[in-house]
Amino acid sequence: MAENHRTTDSEKLLLKQHAEKHFTAGEIVRDIIIGVSDGLTVPFALAAGLSGANASSSIVLTAGIAEVAAGAISMGLGGYLAAKSEADHYVRELRREQEEIVTVPDTEAAEVAEILAEYGIEEHEYRPVVNALKKNPQAWLDFMMKFELGLEKPDPRRAVHSALTIVIAYIVGGIVPLIPYMFIPIARKAVIASVILTLFALLIFGYAKGYFTGNKPIKSALQTALIGAVASAAAFGMAKAVQGG
Repeated sequence: MAENHRTTDSEKLLLKQHAEKHFTAGEIVRDIIIGVSDGLTVPFALAAGLSGANASSSIVLTAGIAEVAAGAISMGLGGYLAAKSEADHYVRELRREQEEIVTVPDTEAAEVAEILAEYGIEEHEYRPVVNALKKNPQAWLDFMMKFELGLEKPDPRRAVHSALTIVIAYIVGGIVPLIPYMFIPIARKAVIASVILTLFALLIFGYAKGYFTGNKPIKSALQTALIGAVASAAAFGMAKAVQGG
């Protein structure tokens, strides 16, 4: 019986470690997806629009680089603030739970019992757990944060890491549609190469995004490329319409 108990504890530890690693990787992948998707699409549409307005490659390149710089800063700041808000929310809920454990311990103990009952644990089984948590305020607090509120303690470096990941991903994605303008001086010719290169990059990125997010990779690749194509075509068409007007 003791051997079975040790096995259960070991399995729980392995599951916890696996969940934590998976969650961290998921956050990184999410930041990369946010940065690359916007980085590929926005400068791509801007370059196509300026090309439609008969701007030179040097002007398109200058405007594109400026957009990539501004967009990367804006997206990185957004990622930082989002991660910071999550951390602040965790701290607020942590303080509230700490106060409730001190001021209304019986109510909190009843909530623990209710949570355990929802998992199918009988009263005679969860009573010792409730009593043990009452003797260990920190474990009690951790239990309530995770099982009542569904909140994991955030990495204190998460906000900075998120911002840097998004910034780098945005720059990498944003440079791709601008590469042809570095080597082809005529914008009308450069835009064709930019379209081909960027759509190819969107297909690869869409496939990778689908693979890592659990969606159908081929479907994700086609959808991502289609969105980029529509955005650039719309920008190119509007520039032509304004110029013609």
